[in-house]
Amino acid sequence: MATFANQVVWITGASSGIGEAVAVMLAQAGARLVLSARRTEELQRVAVRTGLSTENVLIVPMDVTQPNDLSALVEQVQATFGRIDYLFLNAGITQRSTVADASMVDYHRLMDVNFFGVVALTKAVLPVMLAQGSGHFVVTSSVAGKLGTKQRSGYCASKHALHGFFDALRAETADAGLFVTIVCPGYIDTPISLHALGAGGQLHGKLDANQQKGMDPTDFARQWMRAVLNRKEEVYIGGLEKYGIYLKRFLPGLLSRIIRNRPGE
Repeated sequence: MATFANQVVWITGASSGIGEAVAVMLAQAGARLVLSARRTEELQRVAVRTGLSTENVLIVPMDVTQPNDLSALVEQVQATFGRIDYLFLNAGITQRSTVADASMVDYHRLMDVNFFGVVALTKAVLPVMLAQGSGHFVVTSSVAGKLGTKQRSGYCASKHALHGFFDALRAETADAGLFVTIVCPGYIDTPISLHALGAGGQLHGKLDANQQKGMDPTDFARQWMRAVLNRKEEVYIGGLEKYGIYLKRFLPGLLSRIIRNRPGE
């Protein structure tokens, strides 16, 4: 089996939650890391937590909604490490508002961060990986990327879009030695709901109960590593909620009734 030893892994959304947990575990596996998010001080905290020397971890503050800056950031990573073996596209925001209450500004924000920002960085890194003849894109989607639930319409739409884009990219680049893994988390115990977009663009501002009862991020990171090393095309990680994906496929009417009768969060 392949390993992460000496591999260069660029992680977006690395300042907390899933991104932080994966960074720590990759460091233990001997990877060299590029950590990106908007909050520099939190990236510095995560860098210290990895225990890596300054030669093996690079902090690259980044706002994925600013595509004009991406080429310079890719050049910075190449100048430091000489290559990019894995790009973990993990930055994202979620939503807690109904279709009736959400504004078009909210929908544009969700798509800019969760889809267009991901696509822009992918296109910036793609020439590097094609020139190397190797590389692996790992994308954080969601169980909500495979089905639709209440108060998540824009979030679900943005995650659904990732599947279409990266399935196409996988088909186009397979002969060039590139790989794509789409990861669909269920409830993971992270602070993502704190920053969810509520009605009128207001922050949700609280941790949801299902999120707090979710899988420990370290357990998630362990399953994430196994799936990526095995070059899985798509993987579902979480608790019972992940089986909603199979209900959607085989018993869609039953899933629809479950979702319809479940209160929103």
